[in-house]
Amino acid sequence: MIDYDGRHFSPVTEDRGESARVAVYRQSGDLLWGQFSGGDTRRGTLTGLCDADGSLRFAYSVVLGDGAVVSGRCRSVPTVLADGRVRLTETWERYGDHAAEGVSILEELAEVPDGAAAS
Repeated sequence: MIDYDGRHFSPVTEDRGESARVAVYRQSGDLLWGQFSGGDTRRGTLTGLCDADGSLRFAYSVVLGDGAVVSGRCRSVPTVLADGRVRLTETWERYGDHAAEGVSILEELAEVPDGAAAS
């Protein structure tokens, strides 16, 4: 199992609102939780489980800069990069007024920027 505790991730994208977002994950056994902010996200949280193969299953909720409240679920599959960082391929689904689904890529940050999501 990959230990995600204290690792920081950011989306791999050209979209400045997305790429400025930083998430910090916490883990105890198979229990996973985290928070994220930055870019077009005022605050977001996630809670879920880490499977034995390092895959993640979690629910999330987000307050966006425009005041929209979004929630959904996600399944993330890890790949360990040559330098030891983790890349997550996320398959996500949003519910309600902002319903959508898609795939996103996050990568672990080699250096954590000042003011990144607190742990």
